[in-house]
Amino acid sequence: MACNRELVITFLLLPAFLPIPVIAEGDASAGKAKSITCAGCHGPEGVSTNPMWPSLAGQKEQYLVKQLRDFRDGRRHNPVMAPMAKVLSDQDIENLAAYYSSLDP
Repeated sequence: MACNRELVITFLLLPAFLPIPVIAEGDASAGKAKSITCAGCHGPEGVSTNPMWPSLAGQKEQYLVKQLRDFRDGRRHNPVMAPMAKVLSDQDIENLAAYYSSLDP
């Protein structure tokens, strides 16, 4: 019975010692400032007029974060996007995603 009691106490106290994950939040206004480079292909306000490049306006924020990180980290390949994303910090990516996801498609 003592073993069960110790086990219960351990599981109850365990969360107090686990690190709390930090969830980055993007700043849409900072993303807008950073988006000037993106506008060359993806269009002003994230609406592309060229079918070769997707519109970014209205995309889901987490989708944009994943795609940009994949380009940056070499998990997704594209000769244009890879070098563009290579210079982005995690915060830049969060900011861009917040900006584009806040726009109407």
